[in-house]
Amino acid sequence: MSAGIEEETAENKSEVITTKTSDVVLGDDAEGPKKARARRQVEFYFADSNLPYDKFMWQLHTKTPEHWVPIDAVASFKRMRQYSQGEKGVAWVADALRSSEYLEVDESGKNVRRRTEVKEPKGQFERSIYAKGFETDDSKDLQLRLEEFFQGYGSTNEVRMRRAEDKSFKGSVFVEFTEPAGAETFLKAEPKPNWNGTDLLIMTKEQYCEMKIKEKGLSGRNADRKRDTMNKRNFNAFTIPVSHGGLLKHKPVEDGKPKREVWLEFMGKKLLIDRDEDGNGRVKEEEVPFVKNSTLKFEGVGENFSWNDIKLPLKDLFDGRTPFIDYTRGKNDGFVGFNQELSDDDIANVKKTIQTINGNEITWSQVAEEEEKSFQIRRAQSSARAALRNDDEYSSTSKPQRGGRGGGRGGSGGGRGGSGRGRGGRGGRGGRGGRGGGGKRDGRENGKSNGEITTTTNDDSKTDTVNGAAGEKRKRAVEPDGGPDVGIRGVAGPPVLQTAKKAKTDTGDAATTASS
Repeated sequence: MSAGIEEETAENKSEVITTKTSDVVLGDDAEGPKKARARRQVEFYFADSNLPYDKFMWQLHTKTPEHWVPIDAVASFKRMRQYSQGEKGVAWVADALRSSEYLEVDESGKNVRRRTEVKEPKGQFERSIYAKGFETDDSKDLQLRLEEFFQGYGSTNEVRMRRAEDKSFKGSVFVEFTEPAGAETFLKAEPKPNWNGTDLLIMTKEQYCEMKIKEKGLSGRNADRKRDTMNKRNFNAFTIPVSHGGLLKHKPVEDGKPKREVWLEFMGKKLLIDRDEDGNGRVKEEEVPFVKNSTLKFEGVGENFSWNDIKLPLKDLFDGRTPFIDYTRGKNDGFVGFNQELSDDDIANVKKTIQTINGNEITWSQVAEEEEKSFQIRRAQSSARAALRNDDEYSSTSKPQRGGRGGGRGGSGGGRGGSGRGRGGRGGRGGRGGRGGGGKRDGRENGKSNGEITTTTNDDSKTDTVNGAAGEKRKRAVEPDGGPDVGIRGVAGPPVLQTAKKAKTDTGDAATTASS
């Protein structure tokens, strides 16, 4: 990742600011207010509300065990350049940070770090508001003026200017206050908050989300997905295992196994995923099936090769089934793992479909048996790591499913498939005592939890029958595409796993599937 890209990543998050203390003038000199603003900006970068959700800042924070971050790196961010460039320099920024209650500067004056451990923020949704009615010209100092405006109602953690796809300001913001009282003060203010004489449209962030859901006519699971999307972070250190540089700690497990079983279907065989000593997913090598002639080697891709140059054409060629690509940036060759043994016609079609990439002639060849066995084991282990990591992330962030105890569709308190009154109630279709078992969505059947999660490949047509009997639980199994050690940086990882849900098969029986 180049320095320019890294800086942009951090700056995407730096549109917001933490100001947990009121404006303070440091001393009597004219530099005092500027140093206070610079200090608060850096405090934001390191705040609980930003640091664990800013990928670039988190990489800086975790680069050394002591968590020292070079001040010159932080001072190079766009919003810090006004303080660090010219006569002021990094030494000026370091001096401004020495008065911080939350940060400390080392003796050399070149590094800064937090004074306390990172803690996961709680109740952010309840402390957040939506406001609309600001000018959209996005002047140079608009962000600063917005921050000062909301500071008049209470201490804030962030003021986020909402932008369209073309980066233009929408004229609306999300604001997270430090305390619920700040949000309440703003929403109940008399006279009503206004900007340059224009009354603002204001509401809680929750009310805004519900308004958008209603406007789009969403309900049930679609509404839940919309709520999750509106609150989802692109990066979240709390969902990443400690072994991968995050904050997710695994609870003690017996025999290296997860608390619930996670399965991987690989080349037609189900493999149980265990944890290694670092908490990463793994499968037993001796259990990995070998499918001969399911791998091809490509050569000649050149320097500007993109994973999708091969992935997308071959996905279309093989009925939407995504191949597994093993490629190291900078090399001229790599491997493609398919989900089946390749016939002569298959190989010919691959060669015909991808003859050149970026003007470079591509050479395809079959792989020697021992090399292919090694590749397939590597492929299975990568998929196991990705699958268990995704399951960990989902487990740490998932909320109780709709339809649990207390009602909702499929719940035990009634509704379709539930055990109470209403369509599919006790003894009815999908209800308790009826066809399909307990009617829940948490992977249980007839009151018993199966305790399993089955991962998927991108093969939506493959269905595996568990216990071998028709009408019993079925799980759709898909192998994740790629993994932490495979593929190209910047390409999206495998789908996030969800807990098992009830689905209806062609025969009308209840089936348990893992969805992505």
